[in-house]
Amino acid sequence: MMPLRVIFLYSLFILVVLNSCKLSRFVYYNTANITDYKIFPSRTANNSNEHFNFLNAKQTKVPKSIQYANQDYPFEDFLKEQNTVAFLVIQRDSLLYEQYWDGYTDSSMIASFSMAKSITSILIGCAIEDKLIESVEEPITRYIPELKANGFDDVKIKHLLQMTSGLDFREGYINPFGEVASFYYGTNLTKAIGKLKLKRKPGEAFEYVSGNTQLLGFVLDRALKDQSITSYLEEKLWKPMGMEYPATWSLDRKNGIEKTFCCINARARDFAKLGRLYLNKGNWNGKQLVPVNWVKESTKAEIKEGSVPYYQYQWWLPSNNGEFIAQGILGQFIYVNPQKDLIIVRLGKKQGKVDWWKVFSSLGQIY
Repeated sequence: MMPLRVIFLYSLFILVVLNSCKLSRFVYYNTANITDYKIFPSRTANNSNEHFNFLNAKQTKVPKSIQYANQDYPFEDFLKEQNTVAFLVIQRDSLLYEQYWDGYTDSSMIASFSMAKSITSILIGCAIEDKLIESVEEPITRYIPELKANGFDDVKIKHLLQMTSGLDFREGYINPFGEVASFYYGTNLTKAIGKLKLKRKPGEAFEYVSGNTQLLGFVLDRALKDQSITSYLEEKLWKPMGMEYPATWSLDRKNGIEKTFCCINARARDFAKLGRLYLNKGNWNGKQLVPVNWVKESTKAEIKEGSVPYYQYQWWLPSNNGEFIAQGILGQFIYVNPQKDLIIVRLGKKQGKVDWWKVFSSLGQIY
């Protein structure tokens, strides 16, 4: 028989789990998955009736093999073995390569995870252009006054964008009591952000934590007032860009707030269009959807106020050659190489044992 102490602790654990939506979700689903859009409530960003389509290349240019870690691998075998479910290569608006695996197709919805951070940044730029937000120099407590009591008066919107806020936040998804798990599986983000603290002064050092982007989401939500973030996404991007399918944005609860740090769900081609938007400096077929200066500021290396040269305004900057990347856990990527007029989208069930930045750069040398 089990000792009474063990039975008591086990019973207590079960009781806690059953009385916590967050823990229940964590225990049941355990780890993040690209189908997680099915488990959360969401809002829909509708697309327009007119779709933009990439051209089908008359002549594809796909390598038969790829070199990685000083070895040559058959190109498609390499992608498949790394749990890739979608891989697109687009150059000069021509779709040079498009392949799906494991039952996924061009119509399959896939979770973006932290690629959503880059999209949140785009919407912040739009909101500044629309004069809903004054500038990146504004203190976030103008929009989130409840954080004044926690010492956030000196945290600016720019600090959140650059991940230099000094936020005390545990990023690991595997700890059910860590902040990122609470944000991902929890059902009350408003309550969760009220508990946030700082561990250093803003502007001192870079630290990638998802709490920064969720705070950006609250800034945007409060600036929009009666309009939802998803509705703003639909208005500013999804309809004007001729997306092929609607997208969804996962919420913390029914009729709640968007999880801006992680959870836009869409199709591979539509993710690629976001890369095209920034490749063209925010211009979409003659219409400036995002200010040119915002795109420039978002994707240029800077080391002021604690920022680092490889990350800026929620975009990763892998080199000094002007490349930039939207990146999510499990290996979700939108890679843009302006010099080569090249966009690569890789979506996967897992990251795989691969440095995808190196893979994209090597492909950039081929095209």
